[in-house]
Amino acid sequence: MTPAEMESRIVRYGDLRPCKTAFIDAHTPGSDTKENFTIIGGGVSESADQHVHIGIPHGFNIGAAGQPPKCRNSLHSHRTAEVFFVLSGRWRFFWGRYGDAGEVVLEEGDIINIPTGIFRGFENIGTDYGMIMAVLGGDDAGGGVIWAPQVIEDAADHGLILGDNGKLYDTKKGQALPAGVAPMPLLNDVELAAYPELDAVDVIPGYIARYNDMMGMAGKKPVVVIGEDGMLRDKPGFEVNFVTRGSASGNMHSHDVPSVLMPMRGHWRVTWDGGAATLAPGDTMSVPGDLMHNAVPSMTGEASLFHVVATADAAGSTWKGS
Repeated sequence: MTPAEMESRIVRYGDLRPCKTAFIDAHTPGSDTKENFTIIGGGVSESADQHVHIGIPHGFNIGAAGQPPKCRNSLHSHRTAEVFFVLSGRWRFFWGRYGDAGEVVLEEGDIINIPTGIFRGFENIGTDYGMIMAVLGGDDAGGGVIWAPQVIEDAADHGLILGDNGKLYDTKKGQALPAGVAPMPLLNDVELAAYPELDAVDVIPGYIARYNDMMGMAGKKPVVVIGEDGMLRDKPGFEVNFVTRGSASGNMHSHDVPSVLMPMRGHWRVTWDGGAATLAPGDTMSVPGDLMHNAVPSMTGEASLFHVVATADAAGSTWKGS
């Protein structure tokens, strides 16, 4: 594969194209300054304005959210995994029907695998613009977003209507629901009863890995962060590994499916049959299946990288293995 061909599979942090109207809360005060990015796969955006950087199916989606201080993403749920790691900033994740069942604060490098079937939201509580990177299970990411009823009601008060086709219509721009499209129905009380109100003690131990803990566990081989036998035990249809300077062997290897490299700290030199490229924090690289390659730090200092690869497990609800 030539360097030019591979460059088309690298999304540089500085080249990310944001969408400010991706979701139903785009006009809701407190959420109206966030930016959403669809990096790999179709994502779950409800807006036709969302740019997709790499549309190649991987078995999962890669996205990101960028938010200034005090901006929050509204309460929603997914049918497949939603995994975040904090690239920059300080973030509060909260969950429950009204967002008050539990919360946790994540720092740079921390990762959270939010259980399916609960309403969740997140807020930048740092002092600067922050970015979190996301992995969503499945090529169709579970078919979209399920919003808490009050989010849809609040959005309508500010001009945005979500159709039952999963598309947004902005009444401030004179848009209306097309013929044959009804408003997205609100979840009723019976449906809402299926969404548990998990306490923080139920979520934090098994679904959050701290950056310093991952660094401490990293020896001469990568740490399996999310996987059947990982720090966070789950089978979401993909596996997340954490690679450091000491665990980057430099051996050429390949996977039979596309994989993704996402540096957290330091610069990484990726070499493959046909060329090489250097990745910086915030960059995302899709490596084709069956391509021999390696990744090693290219400079001294702290170096860490998240590696995501699809597995044979079907994307779906959080695995409750023993």
